[in-house]
Amino acid sequence: MCSHGEEGVLMRYTVPDGVPVLSVGRHRRPRKGACFMEFASYLAGEKWSDHPSCTHPLLAGLARTINDLVDDEHRSELVPLIPDVVGVTGDDLAIDVTIAARAAMAALPVVSMEYQRALAVGLVTTDRIAATLDHPSMPALREEIAAVLTLVPDAASWAGHFTEGTSIVEARIFRKLSAPRIVAYAGRGIALAIVMDPDDRLVALLRRCIEDARMLTGHVGRDDDRYAEERLGERFSARKSTVRDHASLDAPSS
Repeated sequence: MCSHGEEGVLMRYTVPDGVPVLSVGRHRRPRKGACFMEFASYLAGEKWSDHPSCTHPLLAGLARTINDLVDDEHRSELVPLIPDVVGVTGDDLAIDVTIAARAAMAALPVVSMEYQRALAVGLVTTDRIAATLDHPSMPALREEIAAVLTLVPDAASWAGHFTEGTSIVEARIFRKLSAPRIVAYAGRGIALAIVMDPDDRLVALLRRCIEDARMLTGHVGRDDDRYAEERLGERFSARKSTVRDHASLDAPSS
């Protein structure tokens, strides 16, 4: 896991021996492999699941999507990020808005027109909700949204006409339906985009969303170390060392 100490020094925890290799899809037990969020459930000491309570649902959905879309090489790059999602959750709608916006903004400049129109509608919808939130991060996020929409003028115009006269989506509906669809559609759009580095873009998107979510949920400084010690215990040692050598660990033998 990556965390930042008081002086900005990057620290990592050691992943225990015997943890499964990341692979696509859901797995009934660790020896069959693990996806990103199943590994997170293990590190958090929760019941084995790809929907653990230790992570914000939308961030977890993005992680599952990207886990399944990238190739094996890039999937191994996700391993050091997994502990960074443990304990990162909350009820603030700003988290959902930020992750949905970040996903749509990453996708819009590179996806096909079919995806662009849908994602532009999603981004406009997200922006309208952001405008109602009294959160210090929203003004800067809305500026980023406006800048990205200028890069896709046709899709932005189409989205404007499509949403004209419609009411703002209710927070409950946005959280349960709209935001997850935006995230999933953005992931698929990037994966199918005709660009040289779709997997790199997907990994970067997840990394950025984790950083945003950690900031919005107050996970900074030494608090991360205390959380690991208190919640992960023997499952996930608080020693500060690299996980790089564990990025492709073999699953336990039967």
